[in-house]
Amino acid sequence: MKATIFTHSALLGVLLLAVLAGCRRGVSEPPRFGLSGRVTYDGKPVPAGFVAFSPDDSQGNRGPTVTADIHAGQYQIKPDEGTVGGPHRVSIHGLDGKPIPYGNLTNSLGKRLFPEFKTQVDLPCETATQDFTVPADKAR
Repeated sequence: MKATIFTHSALLGVLLLAVLAGCRRGVSEPPRFGLSGRVTYDGKPVPAGFVAFSPDDSQGNRGPTVTADIHAGQYQIKPDEGTVGGPHRVSIHGLDGKPIPYGNLTNSLGKRLFPEFKTQVDLPCETATQDFTVPADKAR
């Protein structure tokens, strides 16, 4: 009798977990879209660095923050790792791409070209291109 009660309790617990797990499936992330573009500074492509896209929650936009590396003035984000559409805060970090040795280590991205540059953009709900120009007066 005790084994039967334990078996029924265990089965009930497993069913409860399955129901709760099924409920989580209704919670979905917003669709994500590919994004690519150019990043220039002082009229030239930014050699290295990264750009970060954060949905602007102050404007009701929700979703993950997405970052992309900058290589020779270009960045690219694949759709499955992409941004959500709508208002975003953007942060750009530009580096000169010239390796700097630090003892046994090397910083392969180099020195900063400018302090962190922040801007805002309203991204479309589709795969798109978005270019950025960092103003020359942002130099250190």
